[in-house]
Amino acid sequence: MTKQRPRVVDLSETEPNRRRGGDLRAMLTPTAVGATSGFMGVALVAPGDRIGEHYHPYSEEFVYVVCGELEVDLDGEPCPLRPEQGLMIPAHMRHRFRNVGDVEARLVFHLGPLAPRPELGHVDTEETDAAAATAAAAAGDVRSADRSQALS
Repeated sequence: MTKQRPRVVDLSETEPNRRRGGDLRAMLTPTAVGATSGFMGVALVAPGDRIGEHYHPYSEEFVYVVCGELEVDLDGEPCPLRPEQGLMIPAHMRHRFRNVGDVEARLVFHLGPLAPRPELGHVDTEETDAAAATAAAAAGDVRSADRSQALS
């Protein structure tokens, strides 16, 4: 039996993910540390920013607010979240996080169990400005490639 060695992961080692709003950092993942039961990360949400509504069909999500004032919409119902508060969001429940304070909010999240494949673990139910900008840029790249092919 191979014994896995514990690995410390620093926030600065993780790539920012801004596609859904906020700055999501998946830190302790199957890829990064060999996790088998779930994964943990940190969300950094600027004042006035949000993480777009989504749900997890296979996982419960556990969140703990480190700092800042958030409001989480749970199946459309707003719920305030303050520092040093935790929340468990059941699988399939739509949720969106909004920073309603005037300082950056930080929350630690853990999802488990893992979905059968990573792309099945998260379902977006609304488009954020960041997602729209990414889609527009990708569409622009496709149009540019189409124009280049037409000119050659």
